[in-house]
Amino acid sequence: MIRINLLPHREEARKAKRQAFYAMLGGVVGLAAIVVFAVSAVISAFISSQVGANDYLKREIAALDKQIEQIKKLKEQTQALLARKQIIEDLQRDRGETVHLLSELVKQVPEGIYLRSLKQEGAKVSVTGYAQSNARVSALMRNLEASPWLTNPQLVEVKAVVLNGRRTNEFAMNFSLKRTQPEEVKGKKK
Repeated sequence: MIRINLLPHREEARKAKRQAFYAMLGGVVGLAAIVVFAVSAVISAFISSQVGANDYLKREIAALDKQIEQIKKLKEQTQALLARKQIIEDLQRDRGETVHLLSELVKQVPEGIYLRSLKQEGAKVSVTGYAQSNARVSALMRNLEASPWLTNPQLVEVKAVVLNGRRTNEFAMNFSLKRTQPEEVKGKKK
């Protein structure tokens, strides 16, 4: 029988398989390295793109914040101007108020009533004075109610006092001025 020694052939086959395995392992490691590098490059590109977008957004937000501050300042200035305008309109509307008040008081105060003090706070007017009788105080209240410029008379008190040896009535009264509307003021100017 012939004996054939297959050990060297097997050894060479194992060596070839080992070399193929190492070559395949090197190829897989190389391919994995390429894939990792490619994924890393793509992720890095996405990150740098996002950082650029974030920087752009930060610049735009800063510009918008400046514009918002300017808008706030403009709103404050607008409010201040509107407040000034309202004050001017109120002054324009009320500039003849004192004249109307005094003129109407002269017309509406009946004989036998003497005013001691007159105090105005806005549209509210407080009057104190002396009357020869309660009927004259009532007449004053009716006259004030009928006046086109004075309204809502309210008697605070009436008390009997002796003044210069004469018996008289001291009274306190509140009433309101009718405010003219801005349209009425403009209409009277034309």
